[in-house]
Order: sequence, then structure tokens, then C-alpha cells
Amino acid sequence: MIWFGTPSKKQHRKVPRRFATCIEIPNELGRSKKDRLQAKMMKMMKKMLPLVGVLLLASCGVVYHSSTISEGETETVASVRVVPVTAETVQTANRSTYVPRKLPAAFFATTGSVRGPRVEQAQIEPAFLPERRPNSLETRIPPEVPRQPYKIGVGDKLLLATPSATTSVEQLSGLLAAENRRQGYTVQDDGTISIPDIGRVVVAGRTLEEAESAVFDKLVAAGVNPAFSLEIAEFNSQRVTIGGAVKNATVVPLTLTPLRLNQAINAAGGFNLTDRDYASVRIYRDGKLYQIPVGEYLKKGSLQNLVLQDGDSVFVDTDFELEKASEYFAQQIQLSNLRQATRKTALEELEFEIELRRAALEEQRESFAQRLAVDAVDRDFVYLVGEVFKQARYPLPFERKAVLADALFGGSSGFASRTGNPRQIYILRSDGPHAGAGVTAWNLDATNAANFVLATRMELRPNDIIFVAEQPITKWNRVLTQLAPNLVTSSVASAVN
Repeated sequence: MIWFGTPSKKQHRKVPRRFATCIEIPNELGRSKKDRLQAKMMKMMKKMLPLVGVLLLASCGVVYHSSTISEGETETVASVRVVPVTAETVQTANRSTYVPRKLPAAFFATTGSVRGPRVEQAQIEPAFLPERRPNSLETRIPPEVPRQPYKIGVGDKLLLATPSATTSVEQLSGLLAAENRRQGYTVQDDGTISIPDIGRVVVAGRTLEEAESAVFDKLVAAGVNPAFSLEIAEFNSQRVTIGGAVKNATVVPLTLTPLRLNQAINAAGGFNLTDRDYASVRIYRDGKLYQIPVGEYLKKGSLQNLVLQDGDSVFVDTDFELEKASEYFAQQIQLSNLRQATRKTALEELEFEIELRRAALEEQRESFAQRLAVDAVDRDFVYLVGEVFKQARYPLPFERKAVLADALFGGSSGFASRTGNPRQIYILRSDGPHAGAGVTAWNLDATNAANFVLATRMELRPNDIIFVAEQPITKWNRVLTQLAPNLVTSSVASAVN
């Protein structure tokens, strides 16, 4: 404190002696020239002394304080070590162990695929029938049928004959009477024929020779003379159907001799075509559709002699939309539609389950985001202080490591280049978890802007403190800003006195 004139004892008691500077100025000046000069100098000193005094106080740290980094031991930590950030020291700093926090499993889970009941569907290969007439029709020949003897089936009628000797007739009188009455024996649903006084004999699925052997064994077991002959009177168990562009659609039974394609077509009265160039013979077998153009069929004997098998459906078609073929195979198409409907239902159930899973995952993610918004989730932070736009904490990201450049230039609390000292950008990091551990201050000198590249490599760790010191001119500017009101007041007081 500065007094002009002689301070009183009361004024001495108010202010400690070490803060008081007293300058005595006489109240009346002499009238000599020397005295007038001294008075003028004293008046100038009275105007300058407030400013000098304030600047002295500022230089002593009484008026303004700012944060700095001081090496060596302090009252709170064991030691402070300043290490310049270089390419080598960045590698050293990044060696410290740190695993970023993980996001909840809901952010990585997917709805996945649900394994439900698999619907098997018959694969029916369609014929090559474009909507417009092509240059040629595709030929698809069915595989060759292996040669095998005829096997008796349900519905076939067997004829049993015996010798005309009297003894045989007397012994088989009941058998002959039944034969005359029933005109043979029809194979029943259970695959047997019933012979009076002999019993039931299984013949279905057997060749004629095997059936004879079975009847012989039954006759011997019954004590009857086993002199007989067995033949098939009617073939009803195996058949081939023929339809489409033929004169008479019919059903042709399979007999002891193989049935060939030309025989089946002839049995239906032959073709009834107006345009043979684009007509085709289609054979539906075991869920597959085969096609032979009529023109090619008439030219090749091998196609005409194709052997048919039980259950084949032959359709002569002159249409390209398969309308007649679809009617002919209506039963197969209905079965296919039924299986497709079943598959569609199963897929809808799977889609519904997937939607439920997706909704559950979305709910978990939204719940995490809400908890994150109210700071209810454990996170790692670094703290930005000093000459930054906004002193705040910077949350370290999940699943990855952040670098110094992320904190300095990301968000609203980055490096304030106008007031911050680019030579003194620090990362303060504790050397241990215990209290009083040392602190390493990693110093980035960014006066050379190329050194900002190092900021993109320097990894951050939880509880790091990023400190940016102020520029010298900023410090003096703030001192003057704080002292300006005091200077104005002092100057006015001096002018009044």
C-alpha cells in the first residue's frame, strides 16, 4: 500500500509493514526554481507509483496465478518428470497395458438363423415350354428301365388248372368247383389268394415261378396231389396311362412282356396332331417330367422302343402352356402346392421368431444408450484443463483406444490455439495407482506443426490429464485485464489529490 504524505500511526497498524511502502511528500513546495522542479517530479511520481506498485505485485504473484508444470518433488507427489514427446517416447508410453471397455453383447449379437422343422418338397422338373414357340424343343429322355420278370400284384387274376384224371378230379373236386364258379382267383388286398380246403397263399410281390412254388407247398402240406398249372388270366396291378393329343386316352396294363412307348401310343389309337413340328411326348415318372419331340420320336426307333414301367404317365402335348399336362397331373400339382403352403407357414413362424429376437436386441441396446446418457455406466475418462475451449472430461471410447489428437480436436473442448501455448501441451500420467506416486508429464512441442502427427500416435490412458499452458502474452493480457479497474481508480485518486 502506498501513502502520499506522512502516514498516521493508525494507518501503520492497519497494514503489515512488509506490504507498505511509504513515500512522504511535503504538502507545501518552496518557491525557488529548484523547489518547483522537485514538486513537478514528485507529482509525476505520484501518477506512476500506482502502476509500478501493481506491476510489482503482479510480478510477485500476488495479483495473478496460473497453472504451470514444475519438475522435481512436490508436496503431493513423489516427483514430476517431464518427458518430450518423440517417436521413441510415444512407443514407450504406449507400452502400458490398457484394454478398452467392451460394449454389451447385445451390440454384437445377431438374430441368426433359426433351425426349425424342415419341409421336404418333391422336386418336379418342368418341361421346356416357353410362352412363344422356340426354334426347337428340348429332348429329355428317361433312364432305361432294367429288365426283370413280372411280379404278381394286388388285383391280378390267377387261373389254376389241374389234370383231367379221375383220381385228380376226385381229390380236387372242391378246387375245380371253385374254379368253375369264380373263373380264377383274384389277388386280394393282403396279397394272397384263397383256395378252398387249402387255405390262403401269398403271391403278391412274387414272380409266376415263385407263386407256383408257394401253391405247390400248400398242396403238399394239405395232402393233395400237387399236379397243377398256374397262369395269370388278367393283368390289373401294373399299368401305364396315356392321354393328351391321342385318339383315345386309355390305360395299358403291363404284362409278362415289356411295354414299349410305341405300343402304348398305338393302344391309344395313335397321335391326333395338327402340327407335329412343335408337339412333344411327355413322360412323367417318379416326380420328374421327360420330353421327346414328336418329330424326333418318329425318326428314331430307339425312342419308339423305350420301355415303360409301372406308374408311368404318357401325355402327348401340342400346347406350350402345359394346361393339359397340368390337368393330367392335377394330383401331383396339388400335392406340391400343399407342401409349398406348409413350407410357407414354417417360414412365417421362423420370421416371427427372428423378429422377436431382433426386438429383444434393440431393447437391450436402447436400455444401454439410456443408461449411458444419465452416466450410469462405468466408463474411462481423461480430463482437459488449461487453455482449452472448455475444461471438461473426455470419455474414452468403447472397443478401441483413443489418441491425444482425438481429445484435442474432437468435440467442443479442444485446444484453444489463440490463448494456448503450443510449446507446452502436456499429458500428465500417474506412475502408479497408490497415493503419492510420481507423475510423468509427456510434453508435446507443437510450435512445429508437423509434431501434431505424434498426437495421432500418442495413446491415452484412463485418468490422464491433458494440460495446455497459456502463452506469455496471454498471461500479461489477463494481468492487465484484472488490474485495469484498479489503475483507473488510482489515477483518478491521484488527479484529485
